[in-house]
Amino acid sequence: MWDVVGLCMGTLIVIMISHWCYRWQNPKSQGKLPPGSMAFPLIGETLHFFSPTSTYDIPPFIKTRMSKYGSLFRTSIVGQKVIVSTDHEFNYQIFQQEGKDFRVWYLETFNKIVGDNQSMLVYQGTFHKYLKNLILHLLGPQSLKERLILEMGESTRTHILSWLTHHGGIVDVKQGALNMVFEFIVKKLLSYEELKEGKKLKDNFNKFMDGLISFPLNVPGTAFHACIKGRQNVIKVIKDTINTRKKASKKVEGDFLDHLLEEMENREEKFLNEAIVVDMVFSILFASFETTSSAITLAIKLVSDHPQVLAQLTKEYETIIKSRGSTDFHENSELTWEEYKAMTFTHMVINELVRLANIVPGIFRKVVNDVQIKGYTIPANWLVMVVPSVAHLSGDIYDDPLKFNPWRWQGKDLHVGSKTFMAFGGGARLCVGADFAKLEMAIFLFQLVSRYRWSVIKGGEIVRKPGLTYPNGLHIKISEKHNK
Repeated sequence: MWDVVGLCMGTLIVIMISHWCYRWQNPKSQGKLPPGSMAFPLIGETLHFFSPTSTYDIPPFIKTRMSKYGSLFRTSIVGQKVIVSTDHEFNYQIFQQEGKDFRVWYLETFNKIVGDNQSMLVYQGTFHKYLKNLILHLLGPQSLKERLILEMGESTRTHILSWLTHHGGIVDVKQGALNMVFEFIVKKLLSYEELKEGKKLKDNFNKFMDGLISFPLNVPGTAFHACIKGRQNVIKVIKDTINTRKKASKKVEGDFLDHLLEEMENREEKFLNEAIVVDMVFSILFASFETTSSAITLAIKLVSDHPQVLAQLTKEYETIIKSRGSTDFHENSELTWEEYKAMTFTHMVINELVRLANIVPGIFRKVVNDVQIKGYTIPANWLVMVVPSVAHLSGDIYDDPLKFNPWRWQGKDLHVGSKTFMAFGGGARLCVGADFAKLEMAIFLFQLVSRYRWSVIKGGEIVRKPGLTYPNGLHIKISEKHNK
């Protein structure tokens, strides 16, 4: 009898698992779903999505499925049902319908890391605009023009000059750029100085960034676990700083945190609370730290590999120096806003750089209502992953798309996004730090190219997993171009 019961129970379990697998691989929909594979339950195609690759081309995860299914396909990543869109017309439409049929969203693992309750990344409508305007007070064009361009120039010049005295002028550009961007932005945010504080904020933020796009296994020893711990430590530093400010008898810093605390205290409408302030500071660090330093590193590699680009940049910067009535490349005066805006070829280089870099592998939106597209239905509550790299690397849009060719931007508008250029996102969620990042890159190129010569001695290989990384860094030997 017990044998029969055991057999029946085993059969029932097999049937239930088989039904679960069938329902997972054939999800319900009011219409026809895009083609694709959901693979195994929960795991889905996560492992392939996170598989590292060394290429500037479209990631193999995307490329193989495009060739099999077309520009829209379904998949599952870390347990979430996802429609991947490589159609640039549809992607542009998604960005324009923010808050209507689509809303900003992230994978659940990402939400667990960054905190999904008070994160400004998920706010919509009027409140999102309010928070965005607060950030523009720090990173917007007016602030860049009136204050930050000179401060950024001084900081960049000081950091590059310090490279000459370290290890005989040999430096890892990735680490050097990380230090430079981090120290500048954290000082503007919190008046925080890493060497004086001794709290190793940067080390904890590095751990956070290293595990941000990793397999979500939260056990000690994994990158994901270190990522969560790193975020907790960074948040603690921010909270401790806020508590110190609140207890202070007078305010002397005048940084972005002061601005937020004053806003929180003085506004009749209590939009802000401490949790949102903490998240805003963390989010700005997150958005500016790794991405800008990765772009700067790639800029140096690509410029080093293309002497004709270096020559054209040098010519542009010589013209700027001479227009000041000086031929001394060691003149201490920094770039003016007018000079920066007139650096046409530099802006062409930056556009080409971010087109190739594709630092953000995918941009997620959650479907609010069922969406009809090309005869398919994308069900409500599914995620859509927009993949800008497909448009950026399309041979139908860009001639020889894997070639670094800044001249392809000749005569084009260099300061806006479009259906075929989404390096900084699009629509209402266009990256609020885009102007800051472009200015940082332009100042760095100006300082390095006009005043120094360098040669790559090691590294420079890229690995996407799926974000852009430099496993061996980019080591250069730098020396002064002209003696004083």
